[in-house]
Amino acid sequence: MSLPSALLSALDDYVAARDEAIAHARRDLNVSELEASAMSWIAEEPGIRPSNLRAHLGVTAAGVTTLVDRLIGRGLLRRELDAEDRRVNHIYLEVDMDDEPWVALRRFPREVEEAVRSEPADVAAAAAEMLARITERVRARS
Repeated sequence: MSLPSALLSALDDYVAARDEAIAHARRDLNVSELEASAMSWIAEEPGIRPSNLRAHLGVTAAGVTTLVDRLIGRGLLRRELDAEDRRVNHIYLEVDMDDEPWVALRRFPREVEEAVRSEPADVAAAAAEMLARITERVRARS
């Protein structure tokens, strides 16, 4: 197998394994891809405004309202009014994404990060640089 073919095969395997792990976690947690994405982003940005969540997810204002309301109804999120501007609200997680069972949504990327750390630094750096250059070239052509 040629080096480009081996690299593409390895990338395909990585993407498939990542997608499979996250899909399995979502099924076990009974959350959709959009819900999982929203929860992961809120974990990174606690107190996010719905408009910022909408922009990140690429959904309509009505779509983010429905999503947030559904997750609040399930006890996964909470909405708090802004102390200074009652027209504004902030969204917070009601679950800890670092605790079971929710950590399952982040387990695969964390295990990959740990595996990369176990590789020699020069090998990991070279792989990262190569993938960044390839991605940049492909994006430039699109």
